[in-house]
Amino acid sequence: MSEEIKNEEIVEEVETTEEVVETPEKSELDLANEEVNNLSEEIKNEEIVEEVETTEEVVETPEKSELDLANERAEEFENKYLRAHAEMQNIQRRANEERQTIQRYRSQDLAKKILPSLDNLERALQVEGLTEDVKKGLEMVQESLIQALKEEGVEEVATDVFDPNLHMAIQTVPATDDCPAEHIAQVFQKGYKLHERLLRPAMVVVSE
Repeated sequence: MSEEIKNEEIVEEVETTEEVVETPEKSELDLANEEVNNLSEEIKNEEIVEEVETTEEVVETPEKSELDLANERAEEFENKYLRAHAEMQNIQRRANEERQTIQRYRSQDLAKKILPSLDNLERALQVEGLTEDVKKGLEMVQESLIQALKEEGVEEVATDVFDPNLHMAIQTVPATDDCPAEHIAQVFQKGYKLHERLLRPAMVVVSE
C-alpha cells in the first residue's frame, strides 16, 4: 500500500513539473521589451498615417501658378474699373438731372417777386373812376406780365373743384345748385404754379 502511494506522489510531481515547463513565467525584462516593441509599432503606424494625410492635403490644395495669379489680378482690376465706370455714369446722370431741374425752375424766385405786382395791377383795374387811357395802359402792363410768366412756365391754378394741394380755404359757405359742395364759390387771391411746382396756393371760399 505504501508503494502505491509513493508512485502516485511521483506521478503528481512529474505532471506539475510538466505544467511549469509548458507555461514559464515572463520576466520583467521580457515584458518591458514587449512594451517597447509595441510602442515602436504604434509610432511607426502614426507616422505612416500622418505622411498619407500630408500627401492628400498637398494634392487637394496645389500651389497656384504665376499665370493663375496674373489672371486673378487682371479680373480684380477689371471689376474695379467696371465699378468706377458705373459710379461715374451715376454721377453724370445725377448732375444732368440737377442741371435740368435748375434750368426748369430757374424763374421760380423771380416769379414769386412779380406775383405781388400782378395782384396790385388787378386791384388797380377794379378801382372805379379810371379813365379809359389809364385803364388801357394798366391792362397792357398786366397782359405783358402774364405773357412773360407763361413763357417761363408760370400759369394760374384752376379754381373749380377744391383741392387742398392747390387751394387755401379761408371761408366756407353753404352749397347751392350753382355751386355744389367741395367747389370754389369765390377767389380772394389767385394761385400760381411753375410747371408742376406750386408757387403759391389760391385763397378761396369753399362751399359745403
